[in-house]
Amino acid sequence: MTSATLLVRPPSPRLADGELTHLERVPVDAGLAREQWAAYVEVYRTRGWDVRELPAADDHPDGVFVEDTVVVFGDLAVLTRPGAASRRGEVATMRAVVEASGLEVAAIEAPGALEGGDVLKIGSTAYVGRSSRTSGEGVAQLRALVEPRGWKVVEVPVTKVLHLKSAVTALPDGTVIGHEPLVDSPELFEAFLPVPEPEGTAVVVLDEETVLMSASAPRTTELLRSRGLEVITAPVTEFEKLEGCVTCLSVRVR
Repeated sequence: MTSATLLVRPPSPRLADGELTHLERVPVDAGLAREQWAAYVEVYRTRGWDVRELPAADDHPDGVFVEDTVVVFGDLAVLTRPGAASRRGEVATMRAVVEASGLEVAAIEAPGALEGGDVLKIGSTAYVGRSSRTSGEGVAQLRALVEPRGWKVVEVPVTKVLHLKSAVTALPDGTVIGHEPLVDSPELFEAFLPVPEPEGTAVVVLDEETVLMSASAPRTTELLRSRGLEVITAPVTEFEKLEGCVTCLSVRVR
């Protein structure tokens, strides 16, 4: 069990109108998406997480992907400046929530661009994807904010997927996993484990022995279980159609 906090936002009825960069647009079932989101959130509730729901943002089709609007480094919350202009209005409601939580708050400023899906934290290292949504200036501003606090920032090229965490995430022991055809530079990570399915690249670490991942990657699920991990799966098909995954639907504050 955990006493960590989870920040989430319910999906907009306009979810199907969300931004797309690398995938072809296909029909999205907004009702099913709401059911999948509720089941995803319930995984955390049943494990003792304190779930805090942000105000609905029905005018923002991508608002459900709350991870992109803030990155938390210990007691510092860094509000982002999304590279997609259509998403910048999402940050205001996140600001109110993190300020009320007692966290210290900083922000990425224009002309920098940074989205939270491009930030993978392992220990005291933050790998930051230089993607179509995160600029060099955004990476530089983040480095200036967190390196004085003991973090090391490593810039990683991202050209094959939307965000860094669309390509790679990390297991509890720090091993980075990814589907190799989607990963630009696996050699930048100290330990890299290829997984057999693109939907298997994203895991959320619930505790040192447990991860949450998409139900769309059964072979990766078995691979991770063979390493001794407890793997909880959740269907997130409607969000995967919009380049989303299990990481971007929440912000985990530990």
